This record gives sequence, C-alpha cells and structure tokens, in this order.
Amino acid sequence: MPHVPPSSSRFWAPHVHADRRPILLARSRIVAALRSWFASREFVEVETGTLRISPGNETHLHAFATALVTTDGRTAPLYLRMSPEFACKKLLAAGERRIVEFAKVFRNRERTPLHHPEFTLLEWYRAGEPYGVLIDDCVAMLREAARAAAAAQFTYRGRSSDPFAAPDRLTVAEAFARFAGIDLLATLNNEAAAREHFAHAAQAAGIRIADDDRWADIFSRVLVERIEPHLGIGRPTILDEYPAVLSALAKPARDPRVAERFELYVCGIELANGFGELTDAAEQRRRLEEEMVEKERRYGARYPLDDDFLAALAVMPEASGVALGLDRLVMLATGAWRIDQVLWTPLDDPSQ
Repeated sequence: MPHVPPSSSRFWAPHVHADRRPILLARSRIVAALRSWFASREFVEVETGTLRISPGNETHLHAFATALVTTDGRTAPLYLRMSPEFACKKLLAAGERRIVEFAKVFRNRERTPLHHPEFTLLEWYRAGEPYGVLIDDCVAMLREAARAAAAAQFTYRGRSSDPFAAPDRLTVAEAFARFAGIDLLATLNNEAAAREHFAHAAQAAGIRIADDDRWADIFSRVLVERIEPHLGIGRPTILDEYPAVLSALAKPARDPRVAERFELYVCGIELANGFGELTDAAEQRRRLEEEMVEKERRYGARYPLDDDFLAALAVMPEASGVALGLDRLVMLATGAWRIDQVLWTPLDDPSQ
C-alpha cells in the first residue's frame, strides 16, 4: 500500500510529490481499468459540457456561478455543472443506449476530508435495463479498483471492507429499524403528525432535533449519526429503496412511499448513488420546482430549471443510471485519508 503523506499542501514541492506519486499512479491504473471494463461492455465514453444554464436543482448542493459574455458585450448567467446527469439524459433521448463519463464536476461550500470543490464523478447509464443491474456494476467497480491498486482490503480511518465480498443489501427502512429502532415507513405520509412521530422516535434514539427541523432534516440526522457508521464495514453495503420524497430524479418503486434508488457504502463512506430514472417530464418539473422553493427558503437562492432537459426527458427511454465518486474510490483502494491526497493538482485551501 502506498505511503500516505500527512498533507498535500504545496503539492508541487518535489519531496511532497514523491510521497504522493505512488497514490497518483494507483489512481491512473484504476482509471485505466475502469475504462477498459466499460469499453468491453460496449459503453460509449462521452464528454458533456461543463458550462450549464442550470447546474442542477438539488436543495443542498451549491454551484459556482459565472457569466457568458456575447460578442456584442451582453452577459448571460451560467454555472459550472454539479453533475453531468442532465446532459447525459439528453444523449439517451438522442438515442444512445450505454454511456459513461469521467466527469469533472464542481460544488461550492464543500471542503472536508471527503469533499473537494472540484472532483470527478464516474457516471454511467443503461437505457432499457433495470436499475438492479447497476448494483452489479458497482460491485464490479470495487473489484476492478482493488485489483488495479493491488488492495486486498479497502480501508478508511481504522475501518476496513472486503471489495471482493458479496455486498450486504438492506432497505433504508430496514436500516432505520436495525440501527435506530425507528419505523421509517410509518412516518411517510403527508400528515403533520408524521413529522412529530419521526421527531419523537429520533429523540428516543438519542438524536438532537431542532424545533424547525423538517422531515428531511430529521432523516439526515438519523442517517449520519446512527446508520452510516454501520454501513460497508467488513463488506460493502447496498442501501436500497430510499424515501420517494428524497429522490427527486428517481421513479417510484412498487411501494410508492419509496423510490428506485440505492446508495453504495464502503467503510462507512457513501460511494455511489443509483436510480431507476424518472421519465415523466411533468412530474420531474414539479419535483425540481419544489427543490428550488426549499433551496430559496433555506439559502435565499435558487437555480433555473433546464427546460431543454425537461423537453428531452419527454422522449427519453426507460433507463437506469448511477454516479460514483471516483476520488473516494481511489481513497479507499489506496488507504488515503483525505481527498486531496488522491488529486493530481488539489486546490489550495484559503482557510489554511
């Protein structure tokens, strides 16, 4: 396993680079292995645009804003993408069947050991195939990365996981019952009493709840404090059937309270997020508008909807798609404990 340096500040200093280089070379081998895997399965690697009219419409994600200056001096607002999702779905509408992108994406207000303002999402889509196939794909990604990095175990801060083991699979409701003693499905209705029931159950599990916390806030607190530390320990975990109210881009499952959405966890880290894609354009517009209303309430800002994406969605075939954090995958395979240790040229942190 490569030596992990304590810091990647001044990455260009020869002695710092010499320490980081084994990890970066492992990253290159992992990327090459994943590219080969997708190519062997007839995926087309695409490169979608970085500048967007809309960067995405998730409440808690924050974009970098810029502006287009036309030849006559006028300006129009643009954003750096937070995901390639909308553009990839337009390509599915155009007729592509299997596509993959190693996408540079940008998110503001994010700087932690697991977050960097610029990072890489490995995102792929299968038209006409159920989203359960994506779970098998994710398992393959773990194994390809492990082989490329010569890693028998994935590790992160004292936790380990066998990337070659069959994943543990449980629903979100099962996880809440097992690790927090909460009947999550009982809280999934439109009555105000459901929020109160959820709040009392969370408090009974030892979670501090603020008076103005909404249902989604309580969910996040329980997930982070009681559920995630148990996921992906020893073996990967597939956390399936997310609440529909938290899955704006996913289609409903057989139980309409939940959606065709899963997340992959390894060593307590969320690594991938997959959907059976929603293709109802009117419903998608309604959901994204709700997200932006909530964003404005919380943060005093909102992003425009991509009307071109919604028009394409109306003719997009049934499909499934998943986004996997490539940098986090490299971290797990190499034993790195900060995301900037696996980036060739990390951004200087002005707070340091």
